[in-house]
Amino acid sequence: MKRALFLFTCLAGALSMGFSPALANDRYIERPPVRVSPDLAAPWVLQLGKAPDNARRVHRTQPAPRAGAQAQQRQRAVQTQPARVQQASAPRMVQKRTVRPQINPIYLPQVVNYNGKHKPGTVIIDTRDNFLFLVEKNGKARRYGVGTGKPGFEWAGTHKVSAKREWPDWRPPAEMIAREKARGRHLPTFVAGGVENPLGARALYLGSTLYRIHGTNQPWTIGAAVSSGCIRMRNEDVVDLYERVPVGATVVVM
Repeated sequence: MKRALFLFTCLAGALSMGFSPALANDRYIERPPVRVSPDLAAPWVLQLGKAPDNARRVHRTQPAPRAGAQAQQRQRAVQTQPARVQQASAPRMVQKRTVRPQINPIYLPQVVNYNGKHKPGTVIIDTRDNFLFLVEKNGKARRYGVGTGKPGFEWAGTHKVSAKREWPDWRPPAEMIAREKARGRHLPTFVAGGVENPLGARALYLGSTLYRIHGTNQPWTIGAAVSSGCIRMRNEDVVDLYERVPVGATVVVM
């Protein structure tokens, strides 16, 4: 009885002080939600078992790019460089040029001494040393370098200059066409006069033969045995000879 009176007295005191009575099932009442601070860098957030997605994105380490990604990054870096830098790094293209051998200076025109038996105005061709001499007065001769017949096409004899032509046309003989065809080289039947013509700028025809003293579009061959029997000269040299030698002049091939 005394215990019940004591509990009633305590309850009445609590009510008089503004407290509401607590029931036995109050411990099972749903609690209000916990409010998470928006400061995701706060230490207590980092201690949670599972941080929010945006927190994981902020604090995780970025993985190293793959090899392909590295190549793409380097490519983008090159593309963003100034144009002058890209040009400097590009390999330099060197144009390859064809270099022709130079003519030996000994075959350039010059005046030499002459004490032979032929009179002035005679043309003498030395096929052994590849020289052409135009005999002049007072024991002198004008000497030029020439190309002569290759092995199997050498010849010797004396003829007169029967005709002269400027920038002559070329009609290869049938024998030459057949011979070159057997070697796999096809010659045209006609080549008009011009810089590409094998006879060059001038031609002096020798008697009734097919041989000529003529220019060439291959001046580097002067001084060698290279022709099919004709006597070839540099174009500038044959032009000079052409002006000095008339039709009817004697030509001696030795």
